[in-house]
This record gives sequence, C-alpha cells and structure tokens, in this order.
Amino acid sequence: MRSVRIGVDTGGTFTDVVAVDEQTGEITTTKTPSTPANPADGFMEGVWKVLRKAAGAEEVTLEAVSAVVHGTTVATNQLLEDRIADLGFVTTEGFEFILEIARQSVPDGYGNSYFWVKPPRIVPVHRVRTVGGRLDHTGAEVRPFDEERAVEAARWFRDRGITAIGVCFLHSYANPAHELRMREVLEREHPDAVVSISCDVLREYREYERSVTTLVDAAVKPTMRRYIANLAERLEADGQEGETGAARAGEGLPFSVMKSNGGVLSAAEVVHQPITTVLSGPAAGALGAALIAATAGHPSVITLDGGGTSTDVAVVVDGEPSLTTEGSIGRYPCKIPMIDIVTVGAGGGSIAWISPEGTLKVGPKSAGADPGPLCYGRGGTEVTVTDAHVFLGRVPAHLLGGEIPLDADAARQGIEALAGKIGLTPERTAAGILEISAFNQSNAIRQITVKRGLDVRDFPMVAFGGSGPLLVCRLIDILGLPSVIVPPDPGNVSAFGLLTVDVKNDYVRTFVTRDLSLAAAAEIFGELEGQAASALDREGFAGEAHVYARSADLRYYGQAYEVRVMAPAGPLDEAWRAEVLDRFHTEHHKLYGYGYRDDPRHGVEWVNLRVSGIGPITRPAIGRRPHGTSRPEPVAFREVCYDEWGSTPIHRRADLAAGAEISGPAVIEEYGSTLPVHPGFTATMDEFGNLEVRRAANDNG
Repeated sequence: MRSVRIGVDTGGTFTDVVAVDEQTGEITTTKTPSTPANPADGFMEGVWKVLRKAAGAEEVTLEAVSAVVHGTTVATNQLLEDRIADLGFVTTEGFEFILEIARQSVPDGYGNSYFWVKPPRIVPVHRVRTVGGRLDHTGAEVRPFDEERAVEAARWFRDRGITAIGVCFLHSYANPAHELRMREVLEREHPDAVVSISCDVLREYREYERSVTTLVDAAVKPTMRRYIANLAERLEADGQEGETGAARAGEGLPFSVMKSNGGVLSAAEVVHQPITTVLSGPAAGALGAALIAATAGHPSVITLDGGGTSTDVAVVVDGEPSLTTEGSIGRYPCKIPMIDIVTVGAGGGSIAWISPEGTLKVGPKSAGADPGPLCYGRGGTEVTVTDAHVFLGRVPAHLLGGEIPLDADAARQGIEALAGKIGLTPERTAAGILEISAFNQSNAIRQITVKRGLDVRDFPMVAFGGSGPLLVCRLIDILGLPSVIVPPDPGNVSAFGLLTVDVKNDYVRTFVTRDLSLAAAAEIFGELEGQAASALDREGFAGEAHVYARSADLRYYGQAYEVRVMAPAGPLDEAWRAEVLDRFHTEHHKLYGYGYRDDPRHGVEWVNLRVSGIGPITRPAIGRRPHGTSRPEPVAFREVCYDEWGSTPIHRRADLAAGAEISGPAVIEEYGSTLPVHPGFTATMDEFGNLEVRRAANDNG
C-alpha cells in the first residue's frame, strides 16, 4: 500500500498542499482557494485535491495517508488583528502594574518619547487580580501562598465570565509551587476557565516578557483548541467515510502542527502550548528553502518568501535557520524560541500612493486578495505592485495557469492615472513602484544580515512564494548577492517545508551565576532532558531515537542581554565549560565586533540553560532532472518593458531540462509564479530543477 505524507499551508488567499510518496519520493503539489469562514473546508479540499492528483486513475482514500502536517496562521492573525477579549491576569501582590510599566524602550521613529503614547496593555488593569505570597530569586519562599486571596480571584473571574486567564508570579521560574497552587484553585473554583501558567509557558526570568508571553498563550488557546479540534474531527470523519462515503475502519490519522521553533508537534499536544505556533507558516517556508538549497550545494542562504501582503526573510547558516527568543507578533513580545524572521509590508498587493510631500511610496498598506489589485477586476481602486508588473508585461495576463484571468487594461489605466499625478511617464511610474518595492525588500534583508553581523554578499538567496521571484534581478544589483535560487513550484515551498521538519520541544531554566557549578548545571540539564523525553515518548518516539540539543545563554557581566551558543553533549567537566565559553567569545565577536576573551576584568555570566528534545523524521528526497538542451526555444514572444519595450521570449518552466540557460531579457512562467530575467542576467536550471539567477559572466553592470 502507498504511504503518503501531506503538508497543508493555509494562507489568506490560497491553501497550498504538497504530498510526498514515502516509497518512491514522488512529490505532488497543488493549490486550492482558502475558506476563511471555515478554514477546515479549504483544508480538506486541498487534501483530497492533492490525493486525486497523486493517485491518477486509482481510487482515492485517506488510507494511504501516513501523516498530515499543517502550517497555520490562526494564532498569528488573532494577535495581529488584536482580537483579544475576556482575558484575565493573576500576578503577585504589589505587581499589578507590571504590564503598564513594561520596558523603557521607545519604538524606532520616536526620537522623543513625549510624542509616543504607549499602546493599550494586553489586559487592562481592571482585569488584573493579585494574590499574596512571595518567592525570592532562588525560589525560596519568603511569604506563603495566600489561598484565600487566590479563591477570591478565581471567583471574581468566574462571576464576570472571564474564561481565559494567565498566571505569572514573581520568580516562578526558580520555583513553580505557587503557580501550580493557583492553577489548582482556578480548576476547582472556575472549571470553565482556560488557564496558562508562566512556569509551563516560559520558565525564564524577566517578569514583563514572561507575563506577556503567558497571556498571549492564554489568549490564543481557546481559538486554537476549537480550530484544531475542528480539523481533527474532519480528518477523522473523512478518513472513516472516504471521499465517496465508503466506510473505513482504523485508527485516527496522525495530525501535526508546525511550530515557530522549526519543529512540529502532534495536534493533541500543541493545543496545550498554542503560542508555539505563532510563526507556523513562515517557519515552514524557511526550513523548506533550507533543505532545497542544501541539496543543491548551498548550506548557507538568505530565504525570501514573497506573498500578496508581505515578504518574510530569514538567514540559514550551515543548514540551520537562525533562532531568536527576542521576537514579537504585532505589538506583543513573545520570548519563545522562534526562527529569526523579519517581515516587511512589500508584497504583490502592496499599494502605491503619493505622500503629502508629493513623493511616490509603496506599502505597507495592501489591497489584499479581496478586492485585490486593479487587474483582479474585483473592485480594487488603487494601483499595486502586481499592477505594475502586469503593465510592464513581466507577468502573464492570468494567474495559476489561467485559473485567474487578469485585466491588463485596468492596470494600465491605473498606472497612467498615477503617472499623471506625479508627472512621469507610465513606464517610469511602474518601474519606480517596482524599484521602491525592491528597496523595501532589501532593507528587510539587511536587517536580518548586516544588523546580525553577517555580510549579505556571502549568501546566495532562495526566493519563493507567489511574488518572491519577481524582483530577484534588482535585489542582486542592490545587495550584491552572488546569485538567487528559485525552486520548482515556488508558491508551495512553505507546504513542502512542513514535510521536512522534526518533532521538537524546547525547555529552559534560568540559572544566573558567574561561577557555574557543573554539578548544579548537570542536574538542571538532566531535569530538562527528562521533560523532553516524556514529551517525545508521548509523540511515539522510542527512547533510542531521542535527540537532545543543549544550549546556554551567556553575557559579559554588566550586560543586559545574552548570546546563545550550543553546548556539547556528554558529561559536564572543565573541558565542557571551556568549550562553551570559547563559543560564547567567538559568537559575541561575530555579532558585535568585539569580545573580552583574554581580558580577566570582564567576567562571563551564565543566564539560561536550554534543552531541545528532537524526534527525527525521514526527510523527503529531492529528485534529479535529466539534462537536455542548453538553449531551449521560447514558446511565445510578448512585449515586455525592462529598460525599454521590446519583443521578449517567454519560456515555460515545465519545458526546461537540467543545464538549460535562459539569457535576459526573457520571462519564465509556471503555474504558481513568474521569473522575469532582466537584460544582463542569466537563469540556469540545475539538476534538481532550481533556476539559478546571476549576472551574466560578460556583464559588469
């Protein structure tokens, strides 16, 4: 019997689906419209559609499906849209204003803090309750837990119908006893409440970030539980009945959800820690692009995921995307491990507009998918990046192989009207829109590289997503990139990435000291690895398959923030300590340009110890393509404007074999995306089906 793993990435416009046959390695991709009113409808339609395409003439059932992995933006969208209601907060007596005090930092763009008004807190002060009891920073009890006040708080929330509650007590990272007592009281007095406690969500110091992270988890938990339960029920029901209603017996279909840290977790487990899914989709894209690039011989790359509303960029070093715990979703800091992704409002739907000073701007406001760009013909009234591409002839007059026709006349009229307002020709106006969008994307790439101490010129870039390949030639020029790799089916790379990731859980313990006790550190690592082992056991991984990755956060004494470095496995001895310290000095110098390796005046402080528990999976193999003609014939010609209008060859990507080289000016089209090849550039197909774009060897432009 065939064994198929399916990845489903639900976006705002389309649901992308990829199936991998685990026996043959055959990869099948498709798209289907998303269904925002009930995402489960689009999700299941995508599963059936990819199965029909993969099976050909065979009967389609879910019996052949060994697992479904899902990338979701449900939690992300709830936070970005500020759809947070009926959320309560329990904290230590005397600290009820921790959310108001927050941090002293002022966002970029507000040089004078008098002009910046703090945004509303995630929980207003009238929905904060405090409970007596106090621990010190070592976890020792200073004052006992006040059960009477705890009961009062639980009943206060119950009487007001507040059913999502976050609990964060001072120093609970060192001793969770008081938080565990509070959860027991809430379960007894307010059984309808959904409760998140900080020692479960983030056992790490810094009370403000730990409080907000816990509250975000509590806020999205009810929504995620409903959403995941709905999908699981649909998979179970369709699995039993089949597409045609035929009965099917058997166990429930294995169903996992992508996490922000680059791992997956079963749906049954992820509902207990929904905050870990807040960057689910973008994380999958970065991992899928990393595997594609590594297979083609590029272990370190920049990844660029271009969509309709925004562009997500990340950095992969030696096959692993960079991780951070300093991320945020919207205005909410989330100190959970997540792939380090920078997002900029520069997508195909980004709107071109004129500032009060009379200058042309692009984004961050987007026309979205509905009404969308002018060329969609759905009532859009503002010129977008996609309209500029259509006007210049760089994309065909349709999307998805003809499924979505485009109105080129509407795009032309919009560009001409905008050009008249700013006194430029329509061609200069459209080219200017694309130039501004390219610079917006390049700024995001600089944030993820130059600001992290990396030289952007050392990294090829992987461009994917529906709009990802459209501006790659300009990005090569602006940033000095050595090349850009455009994978096959670029619009489905995020869905493919879902099938490349291991099961992964992260555990942390704050342990601040300048003189690390190796015995104490070994005990903490042992406890964290025990927690990781229990989670992997629940996920069905045998003990011998468990992998534990240690890391530590260190800083020079007196600094406010840490640098994370990997820590070796094995026993903790002086050689282990020396190795971690050496890695810290090296990484600090790489990030900041200086270090104090040989300066005894600057001691090193250990802050957090971490363990990632990993259950490895078998990654899909990427097949090779046969070689063919190096100078393929175009399928058509079209008037395209790069520097000037001219009859330009149009190539179908599906017709290209390994070794094919397309010289610009040209356009390469496929089902989900388009690659404009500018004059002075070449696009060469490698043996894995990737198009590698670079400046022509004889062009010094």
